[in-house]
Amino acid sequence: MTESGEVRTPASEPIRVLIVDDHELIRRSLALALAAEPDIEVVGEASDGQEAVELADRLMPDVALMDVRMPRQDGIEATKGIKASVPSTRIIMLTVSDEEEDLFEAIKAGATGYLLKDVQINDVPAAVRGVHEGQSLINPAMAAKLISEFANMSRKEAERPPQLPVPRLTEREMEVLRLVAKGMNNREIAKQLFISENTVKNHVRNILDKLQLHSRMEAVVYAVRERMLEIT
Repeated sequence: MTESGEVRTPASEPIRVLIVDDHELIRRSLALALAAEPDIEVVGEASDGQEAVELADRLMPDVALMDVRMPRQDGIEATKGIKASVPSTRIIMLTVSDEEEDLFEAIKAGATGYLLKDVQINDVPAAVRGVHEGQSLINPAMAAKLISEFANMSRKEAERPPQLPVPRLTEREMEVLRLVAKGMNNREIAKQLFISENTVKNHVRNILDKLQLHSRMEAVVYAVRERMLEIT
């Protein structure tokens, strides 16, 4: 059973995962942890960003675990390349870097999650399932830094003329987006708005469809840039 209560059946297609890291030991550890899960299949490994883009184009993974610092091409550039060629792939940045700039650039590039490498290896399968089911995945410390970056961006964008037209979101969709920007997950948003988690998921899906984006954090970046949201 998943965290959302969905029951997985043996007939379900496994989640296809691509592991990208220039350290073989880390790749091996991640592969072993994921291989133990019946609903996850490691379909490939890459040691740099350029190889990752090439493999993703061929293997069409559902989720990529991506290091930030790598030779030839870093994880942020690789994320851009993968999202351009395989938009459906959800990317988790798994890195030692907790720099705000890396986090923000990764989200802008299209990453769905951002985990530090001190995360327990046993927590990685749940992270893979979470982003595959449409969740954004950022630990609380990194979420606080991201919100700070959104606030800085909001102040800077206030000086720029807005780019029109922008898609119209409903009042409820804007409420959900504001709470996403505060780092809340679906459960917390549901509790705050007195609605179900499924309703939150539907609102998020509608927001992404209207904005033609792939992740919740991309939607926040867009909304701040186009002055749909102000974050202080």
